[in-house]
Amino acid sequence: MDTIPEVLKERLEKIKELKSKGVRLYSDQFKPTDSICSLLDPFQEGKQVKIAGRMMTRRIHGKSAFADLRDDTGKIQVYAKYDVIGQDGFQLFELLDLGDILGAEGTLFLTHKGEKTVKIERFVLLSKIVQVLPEKWHGLKDVEARYRQRYLDLMMNEEVRNVFRTRIQAIRLVRSFLDERGFMEVETPMMQAIPGGARAKPFVTHHEALHTDLYLRVAPELYLKRLLVGGFSKVYEINRNFRNEGISTRHNPEFTMLELYEAYSDYQQVMNLTEELIATLVQALCKKDTVQFGDSQIQFARPWKKISFYEALKEKSGHDWRRGKIKELAKKVGIPLDQYSEEVDILNEAFDRFVEPDLVNPTFVIDYPALTTPLAKRKPSDSDLVERFELFIGRLELANAFSELNDPFEQRERLTEQREVIGTEKMLDEDFLTALEHGMPPAGGLGIGIDRLVMLLTNSTSIRDVILFPQLKPEK
Repeated sequence: MDTIPEVLKERLEKIKELKSKGVRLYSDQFKPTDSICSLLDPFQEGKQVKIAGRMMTRRIHGKSAFADLRDDTGKIQVYAKYDVIGQDGFQLFELLDLGDILGAEGTLFLTHKGEKTVKIERFVLLSKIVQVLPEKWHGLKDVEARYRQRYLDLMMNEEVRNVFRTRIQAIRLVRSFLDERGFMEVETPMMQAIPGGARAKPFVTHHEALHTDLYLRVAPELYLKRLLVGGFSKVYEINRNFRNEGISTRHNPEFTMLELYEAYSDYQQVMNLTEELIATLVQALCKKDTVQFGDSQIQFARPWKKISFYEALKEKSGHDWRRGKIKELAKKVGIPLDQYSEEVDILNEAFDRFVEPDLVNPTFVIDYPALTTPLAKRKPSDSDLVERFELFIGRLELANAFSELNDPFEQRERLTEQREVIGTEKMLDEDFLTALEHGMPPAGGLGIGIDRLVMLLTNSTSIRDVILFPQLKPEK
């Protein structure tokens, strides 16, 4: 670290020298016509090309020099020769630094070793680097720096660039899959007067003109259901949600969800849709049914396993949580009641402890306790359960879905009960309840965590590896 100021000092001296020679350090007098990838396949010797990219390596041999230029599509070698670009041009080429962005014009040829190369006839310095590129980017050692300086992480790591290419491809495929099945993509408010659709702590902001507090949405659910009332039968939103909660390898306070609703459907039909959607993505992006995630080989071959919430919890914990007293069972298994005081929180924590660690291959957990899900329809055969599933893959909760409750009287009653249990003073969303009173068709709804889905598709064990700019603790 002690040598960096000296290196920067040398870099600034070089910049001063270049300016004294009249060199433009940030020119826009060059427009590339070719991407590097398009030149490599098919490769046509003698073809005249114009490319632009960042110089990542350079080797000078007397009056000739080789360098690697990289754009966002690939990398190619360029060859600069004194006799071709002249004395001034070659001297400038010698003064360049790794990380400079160049425009180069010339012809394609193969070297004696068969390497595809551009013979430079003219080049332009388009952007002069001031800082110094890291010689080697140590992923584990500098993990925080990678997230804080994502541009360096992307610049130096092809694997990281591929992760985010995969993310974009996955979102495109999701849209294509749903569009082909008649779903319509919509947009709903990100600032809401009443945060609803999920039990989560919201971020609060203030609208000066309206003189009122607003909340960044924790979920778009209640607005998407309003659209079902309005007459749209298949809607989805790839949305950004905000929850004022913890940061971990699985949680970021700002995250991306796919949320969809289909009229005249239910959780069984949505389960089939979910399985088909994710299996399609895996096959399209990974080209196989088996995907490595951490130390696990995940089998995506269909059909996927289904287990009952209470039955799985009884099998793994040795206790019948449905018929036993939940708080007494919590004490027996060591769940601290000062931290998990409500029964819904205790049940979720017990499931996370005893069942989730074994959910590696895709598994639908079905038939949840009604007290956990006030927006879901009860099972006709068992009113203590709701028609809900969660999908777990690689020990990650990936999706949540249920048959939507469309009875306005029961919905008011259950939301009121939830408000009393969790002790919030926030008013009910009366506009949503009024919308239900106008008649919402029976429907199935689904939410899939896009960030976690990309984690699985790219074998990334931290959610921060699949979010370009994750939230981080302030630097000291």
